[in-house]
Amino acid sequence: MSVFNAISTAVSGINAQSTAFSNLSNNIANSQTVGYKADSTAFQDFVSGQLINSSRNEGNSDSVAAVTIQHVDKQGTATVSNDSLAMSIDGSGLFNVTKSPSDTSSSASLNQTRYYTRNGEFYEDKNGYLVNTSGYYLSGYKVTDQSTGTLSNQLTSVNVANVQYSPISNPTISVKGYVGSSVDKTTSTATNSQTTTIYDSNNDAHNVKLDWSYVSDSTTTNNLQTWKLDVSTPDTNSSVSGTYYVQFDSTTGAIQTVSKSEDGTNSLISTTNSSIPLTFNYTDLQSQSASMPFQLNLGLQGSTSGATLSSSTGPVITTPTTDSKSSSQVGSYTGVEIQSDGTIMAKFSLGDTQAIGQVALTNFASVNNLQEVSGQAYLATPSAGTPQTGLVGENGTGSLTVGYTESSTTDLTSDLSALIIAQQAYTANTKIVTTASELLQTTIAMKQ
Repeated sequence: MSVFNAISTAVSGINAQSTAFSNLSNNIANSQTVGYKADSTAFQDFVSGQLINSSRNEGNSDSVAAVTIQHVDKQGTATVSNDSLAMSIDGSGLFNVTKSPSDTSSSASLNQTRYYTRNGEFYEDKNGYLVNTSGYYLSGYKVTDQSTGTLSNQLTSVNVANVQYSPISNPTISVKGYVGSSVDKTTSTATNSQTTTIYDSNNDAHNVKLDWSYVSDSTTTNNLQTWKLDVSTPDTNSSVSGTYYVQFDSTTGAIQTVSKSEDGTNSLISTTNSSIPLTFNYTDLQSQSASMPFQLNLGLQGSTSGATLSSSTGPVITTPTTDSKSSSQVGSYTGVEIQSDGTIMAKFSLGDTQAIGQVALTNFASVNNLQEVSGQAYLATPSAGTPQTGLVGENGTGSLTVGYTESSTTDLTSDLSALIIAQQAYTANTKIVTTASELLQTTIAMKQ
């Protein structure tokens, strides 16, 4: 190696140690930055003059380069946050975020650049969006059907401002009470009626009436007692109808069958399913015809947990209950909470909660190959693989801890030690330049 090559090699060493120094400085500066992933530096040498089919030592090693290595997959420590909406990921998943809010009303809004981050220190901004301390807006899935919990398949920015309670679109009326078994078998006039209320998507109330009437006893066949149940509505401009025959075991009081025929054939309920689907037809506030499905739950076959016989002298079934409520019955909106599975729950002043969305997480085949950008965020790259986005726990994304944030992965002790080594290596390379310069001066002086 010539003196000039020595200078060139030393300069490459100075540059490489400068890169290491820069990475270490950045790690140390971000030791308290939420979600920051510390980088490390690797060195590689370059060989010139290497002959084909010869051993490596026949070439000249005349430079070095520094390579910055990301460690996005390194897990930081979960630390308690003062923000109840903060989240820490235990696993390799990343939050989906955008630089500005996105919603379904604009295709341009939905198609904006998506970023990924481990900074889960989210809070509610003045417009109700969940944004982290780096200014990125959290994306998730909206609930589109309260009765089934169906989620949208499009990611949109999570907004929790002025959430309105949404009545269940397919409510369930549950009958839990007693039908009197000691009735006058000669008159067969024992009857009982109950009315309950369900609400449509516009918060309008509709009444559903249940009329029970004694039909018959059968002491020769399984000690059954049969009651007729008529479903109707007392409301004008609305309709719902259904006639069912409910057979009870007169010894245990348990329901045996619910069918549309008096003999109990073709039972509509089983030991695993007790709901009968019905449809409520009505005229809405705009005088348009509308309909709403609902379920009638009488209890499981062979069980006394729903409608059952009692030893009273008349039919005394209690008022049916429903999971359908109006906005006035839940009170005012008080805020949201995020559950460990990522479900975003709206809270109301009378104690009710309702799911309004769910946090989405994304994983990559090689998260360390993501492109780093400002604000502890990353962009997808071909070398990282195709983004696999879904619910918490899917695609190996891991789990959430709510009320915590992920600490920086900087190891101050290790980095400060490495900083000293980098400084010494940098100084040693400058000495090579100085020495090579002296050698050149000596060579030039030979002609004098």
